[in-house]
Amino acid sequence: MRRLALVALALALVACGGRDTPDDQGLHQDIVSGTTGAEVTFDATVLTNPVQGGDHERFEVEDRTGEILEVDHNTSLAQDVPVHIGDGLVIHGQLYIDPGPRYGVHCTHAQTSTGCPNPGWIEYNNTYYE
Repeated sequence: MRRLALVALALALVACGGRDTPDDQGLHQDIVSGTTGAEVTFDATVLTNPVQGGDHERFEVEDRTGEILEVDHNTSLAQDVPVHIGDGLVIHGQLYIDPGPRYGVHCTHAQTSTGCPNPGWIEYNNTYYE
């Protein structure tokens, strides 16, 4: 019976992708606290269409607590996200806070590196871009 329960749990994790669920208030607290580098997962609405610059696509989103963030998505490590203004997303990546202050999230790709030690992703329209 115990083995069956473990198999069921493993299958549920695979089916769900084992991914973090959005924590919009956690993102808000990280921004208020100035916790640059925090790993965050949050719901967002696209405010600008993506613009390609070098090997990154950038677009702005608004989270559920009203902060505006730039998404800096590395397209040499992950496929483009075909979003448009008004689309809803779930984003998992690393928070950065630039002077101004200007907020953003990067490391939204599965391939890790020195600057991005944790895999990230963007969920759009039931598809993960990572």
